[in-house]
Amino acid sequence: MSKALEGEIIISDVLRWGVAISLILITLGTVCAFVQPGEYGLHGGTAADFHQLLTHPDLRILTLSGFLEAARAGHGVALIAPGLLLLISTPLLRVAVSIVMFAVEKDVAYVVITSTVLALVLLSFFL
Repeated sequence: MSKALEGEIIISDVLRWGVAISLILITLGTVCAFVQPGEYGLHGGTAADFHQLLTHPDLRILTLSGFLEAARAGHGVALIAPGLLLLISTPLLRVAVSIVMFAVEKDVAYVVITSTVLALVLLSFFL
């Protein structure tokens, strides 16, 4: 099997697994959020419940220890947030894998172009 074909298979696997895992996390988190008392759906899914979900006071879920603690407690937001982050980062990971694949193929032009694209996308996130 050629290196290019192997690279395409790796890239497709990255996309497939990234989307699948994020879908599982978001789905489980949504179910937990509706079932867990005190989260979204407490009063039948009112606008106030939705606002509470969007402005969840426990921002510690953005750390690994906070995520694990909230996930053990069954908080849906603890699963939804990393699921969304994974969904957003999957295309970025695909670009990063492409850079490695182009480097393995010794295609300097595409390494430079793809690295520039990744740098611009990351810069836009941080700005």
